[in-house]
Amino acid sequence: MFFRYCSYLLLAALLFTSCGEGRRKKGLKRDTSHYTGQEYIDLKLDSNTVNRFLQQDTGYNSYADYIRDFYRQRDFHYAWIGNDGQLTEQAGNFINMMKADASYGLNDSSMNTPLRELYDTLMIEGGKLQPGDKTTSRAELLLTTQFFAYGNKIWGGFTSDSAKDLEWFIPRKKINMQSLLDSMVNKPANAFEEPVNRQYKLLRDQLKKLANLEKTPWDSLKSSQKLYKKGDSAVFITQVKQRLHLLGDLPVSDTGNRFTPLLDSAIRNFQDRMGLKIDGTVQLPVLNALNVSPQKRIQQILINMERIRWVPAESPAEYLLVNIPAFKLYVYDNNKLDWSCNVVVGRPGTNTVIFSHEMKYIVFSPYWNVPPGILAHEVLPAMKRNGGYLARQNMEVVNGSGKPVSGINWSKYSGTNFPYIVRQKPGGANALGKVKFLFPNEYNIYLHDTPSKGLFGESKRSFSHGCIRVSEPQHLAEWLLRKDSSWTQKKIVTAMNAGKEQFVTLKEKVPVYIGYFTAFVDSEGRLNFRDDVYGHDARLTATLFGKK
Repeated sequence: MFFRYCSYLLLAALLFTSCGEGRRKKGLKRDTSHYTGQEYIDLKLDSNTVNRFLQQDTGYNSYADYIRDFYRQRDFHYAWIGNDGQLTEQAGNFINMMKADASYGLNDSSMNTPLRELYDTLMIEGGKLQPGDKTTSRAELLLTTQFFAYGNKIWGGFTSDSAKDLEWFIPRKKINMQSLLDSMVNKPANAFEEPVNRQYKLLRDQLKKLANLEKTPWDSLKSSQKLYKKGDSAVFITQVKQRLHLLGDLPVSDTGNRFTPLLDSAIRNFQDRMGLKIDGTVQLPVLNALNVSPQKRIQQILINMERIRWVPAESPAEYLLVNIPAFKLYVYDNNKLDWSCNVVVGRPGTNTVIFSHEMKYIVFSPYWNVPPGILAHEVLPAMKRNGGYLARQNMEVVNGSGKPVSGINWSKYSGTNFPYIVRQKPGGANALGKVKFLFPNEYNIYLHDTPSKGLFGESKRSFSHGCIRVSEPQHLAEWLLRKDSSWTQKKIVTAMNAGKEQFVTLKEKVPVYIGYFTAFVDSEGRLNFRDDVYGHDARLTATLFGKK
């Protein structure tokens, strides 16, 4: 099963070369500044050989200009095959990268058929081609072509248009494949640095571990009671222990049927990794998570590895990340996780958008301008039913200049023709709480406090209209203003409770990423899984694997 998933990605890479995906737009100027005057291999191609190869193998035309540029800039000297017909160390490294590392989603059948046949012949003949043999030039060109196909798929992933179709609006990383190829063929073997985010590599390592469980029987566990807790005894408890041991949560094998303190700790760890309520008991949510097969988890990892291909290989030194399926805000400083807290995100139907921007402002004691949707479906109907609704909600109606408006005939208006702004005044009951954090964007999404603190205790926290409620707003304000000595903790608390709106412009903008990752490795090195809150995994699964 695992290798079926793995071989998919190479198939996609090969289709990638033949269907024209990733083709450079006509007229795009190529960057050739990376080419150097180093000494090349003596063996040379000629331009006619390159052209014939591209004419005969039209599936490679997606990279025709790049291939021509690569060899033109090195005066058509070979890159992968030495003067004696031996593959270079770099060629062997590249082939091994495709063959041996199943965590990339590639295995022995990953190379395209002509290249694999040539490689097999080389192995029979001691890894050596005969100088002058026409297969030598073909092997050289196949390796170069495969580098572009492999790199675009494995390091780049789907095109940006496909990602937008999947509701992903974070700007895609840019990859200079020609520079990478130059680096690959010139650096010592195994010194090549893949242009992927560290999280990709962490998931890849976890993929290898899960592959070892693929052939392990994974029958659904069935319980005879709704709750198991510390001190209980049952055959079912033995089955839970065995499964948690296979998954790595229970460090030692235990065939006993008693619910021990060690099992309690293992379950808590498992619950934490799955985003479940942490109470050390076995109930239906734990049982359901334990019954998810390794094959399903492998697919989930592959889906998220695809998403991570889209993000920059290097992250900023400091930034904020909201992971929607985890219902968490992660705060990074000096390239390390500094702290995190629970958040509430948009409920299905009013999804929180996946995008990125820069945090610019903090607003203490904010007004809340009622959005058009809430105005039309909640506030206006309530006002028509009861004229005292606005006063009870501490709301007011103002014009575009912020001046109060009175004497409104509410029966004349609907959500589409209401000419004024309804806003909630600052205060403890304000829907935005005591502070909001703005990173201006076209989606009108921001982070904010909330008076509804109880929702942060829920394990699934998709309740908002799209904006993101933060469980530790004061902590976030202090962190964002930590480099400004004029903003002491006391001053921040005072501003949050002043009852008068105050805008503060941050001295340094902070990147904010709103992401969607249902499989990730946390700061403790543990593999985490989350539910597909908005169905994005299902759509990406259909795109990747051709099924729903």
